[in-house]
Amino acid sequence: MKEAVATVLDPATIRWIGFSHFEADECGAMNEWLEVAPKAEAACGMVAALVNLNDFAARPAKILQHDEVLETGKYRFRYRATPQVPHAWDAGMLLEETTGALFCSDLFHQVGEREPVTGESLVPRFREALVEYSAGPFANYMPYTPQTDAILAGLADLGPKVILPMHGSAFTGDGEAEIRAMARMMREVLGSTA
Repeated sequence: MKEAVATVLDPATIRWIGFSHFEADECGAMNEWLEVAPKAEAACGMVAALVNLNDFAARPAKILQHDEVLETGKYRFRYRATPQVPHAWDAGMLLEETTGALFCSDLFHQVGEREPVTGESLVPRFREALVEYSAGPFANYMPYTPQTDAILAGLADLGPKVILPMHGSAFTGDGEAEIRAMARMMREVLGSTA
């Protein structure tokens, strides 16, 4: 990964490192990146910092408050606390406001090989993943809580133009409509377990 990053910028110049929630695939290499980039700080929500990251990371995290904007010069990242969405108490998401790109972690999770970017709805693919996971050892991978609808409505209200899931294709188009369609699907597939 370091070699790939180096094709875009000098890894030592990285200033901010973000993640949705504390898991090995989200931040397992955090300390290695903090070593490579001596001025870098992890940026995350309060729960993530206080419950996990400040005990794990080589340096304390910058704690972002709900709706706080982290300005990096050219870009503006709005932090949204999204507890249990997609999963984990400490979950949060970032909307890069200048491009409208929503970094949404495991929301819109897709299984199998997918194209890098699509304009087709991700909702059917995400539904497939939820149904598949619910039938096996990853049942309850994506909880549906009394707060899920409000959290998803708040993300839709941001009006993203690009949706960037951690697993699968990125979506370009009407992100607000896509998130609202996903919320209806999640209520249908997962709501009965709430």
